[in-house]
Amino acid sequence: MNVLKPLNRASLKRTVAVASLALISTFTASTTLAQSLSLSDSILPEQEEQQGAGAQQQEQVNDTPRADWRSGTYGPVSQPPQNPDALPPFGANLFTGGFRGAMGDGLNPDYRIKPGDQVTVRAWGAVEFDRVLPVDAQGNIFIPGSGPLNVEGQSSQQVDNSVRSAITSVYPDNVEVYTNLQGVQPVAVYVTGYVENPGRYAGTPNDSLLYFLDQSGGIDQDLGSYRQVRVVRNNTTVATVDLYDFLLNGSIARPQFQDGDTIVVEERGPAIAVGGDVHRQHRYELVGNQLSGAELVNLARLKSGVSHVLLRGDREDGPIAQYFPIDMFYGQTIRSGDEVLFSSDQRSETIVVEVEGSYYGPSRYALPRDVRLSELLDAIAVPESMTAVESISIKRESVKEQQAQSLEDSLRRLETTYLGAPSNTNEEAAIRVQEAQLIQDFIARASELEPSGRLVVAYDGRISDIRLQDGDVVTIPEVSDSMLISGEVLVPQAAVYRPGMSVIDYIEGAGGFTERADDDHILVVRQNGAVENARNVNLRPGDEILVMPAAPTHNLQLASTITQILYQVAVATRVAVDL
Repeated sequence: MNVLKPLNRASLKRTVAVASLALISTFTASTTLAQSLSLSDSILPEQEEQQGAGAQQQEQVNDTPRADWRSGTYGPVSQPPQNPDALPPFGANLFTGGFRGAMGDGLNPDYRIKPGDQVTVRAWGAVEFDRVLPVDAQGNIFIPGSGPLNVEGQSSQQVDNSVRSAITSVYPDNVEVYTNLQGVQPVAVYVTGYVENPGRYAGTPNDSLLYFLDQSGGIDQDLGSYRQVRVVRNNTTVATVDLYDFLLNGSIARPQFQDGDTIVVEERGPAIAVGGDVHRQHRYELVGNQLSGAELVNLARLKSGVSHVLLRGDREDGPIAQYFPIDMFYGQTIRSGDEVLFSSDQRSETIVVEVEGSYYGPSRYALPRDVRLSELLDAIAVPESMTAVESISIKRESVKEQQAQSLEDSLRRLETTYLGAPSNTNEEAAIRVQEAQLIQDFIARASELEPSGRLVVAYDGRISDIRLQDGDVVTIPEVSDSMLISGEVLVPQAAVYRPGMSVIDYIEGAGGFTERADDDHILVVRQNGAVENARNVNLRPGDEILVMPAAPTHNLQLASTITQILYQVAVATRVAVDL
């Protein structure tokens, strides 16, 4: 698209190569050849008398550098260290009642029979009977015609085999046997330690440890351990559960509970704080007093693009603050009380720019970080007779943020200036009350408007060859045959452009001014986003005539301020806010 003079590519490449070579040389040269910036040799007048004495003490001056400036890293803005106790523990959302209604049904094939259980036994053929046989205190069931059979400690499959063998030993021919575990004896388990509601809770032997912990309200988030949960039976620990294995991998020990067992949640161990570019900032509990960076990366769920890690903490020789690339962090040692901040700090050499409007080709382009507008436009084909190449503009996120911040600051100054001003008389106070309500309504409406972020790059038939930024939207408008008349007119409308017609002609065609219109302040908004005063402008197809409202106040200073803000809103949003 030949709307710009093409850049001299060879000259550009030579310039970049020389600059890059100079930059590399600066950082790779030896210390003896390096040149650094320094302050001037001149000193203040009162320092001259002390110069001689200071020279004698020069050897005692500590000139040790306060930082390693050769690191070449660019870390996040420094923040106060994060206290691990201020963060929720990893796994804090585990106990939210999800296990409370999920009592086990006792049908686990690994379940071991114990006294009080019931076994259904059916036999047919040579002998027929259908009984529900309870397991007595000695762990036996009594089979008619066969006698007592010990089944305590057996699984359901083992019980089936034992019963079948016992019956076929008496009736060896033409007999079929079926067994089923009818029900299990409920158990009461004590839950204690650092839980919300210690106590005795009912369940079944096959219920999960999580079920009983959830019954007790879960682990105390401030004091309880997620990595040291013990199951104690007769003063002996029969299982130790690390809930991190369940949270990360879905695996958990499944001890079969007995009546009178105790679940003990130990006190929380040493912890570290993890934040930055992670999906959730948490406190992670350690097993022992340290872990490696690779182990922490496996625990924390990082966001995509994490490239660097900031490690802060205390050591025997004093506090540390180190900044590593992610691959170097794997071998680092993290200790209790440390803070680890993950950072997406790798600057991409590619930006993505979007194109909209009248053109041929894709709508998004992945471009080098130092690309300029002319390079993009040279690569885009457009319909020759349908494109207004002189009205190209760019929507930029940083401009949008600046417009929003500027508008917010103006509205805040307006509110502070006029809502806090004192009144000398009752009449003045009454007027100020009305103006205060007017200003508050105006601020509320203006605050809801969203700036366009439009950057004007086309002016007087020429286009500025600016450097593009990531997320830019380049607008190439179509040739328009219409005019838009909006703002304080009776009938806002779009009209066909007619050469020779003036701004007033189009306004009269839209019904004329409203009572609130300020006929001295009329703006013309160009297709490229430029805003001009209608007094000294030649209309073009695609323009928008924007009639501004008058400030309804007799306070000249207030009217001037509101008018200024109205202009600011109109330029940023292309909207005339009515007071």
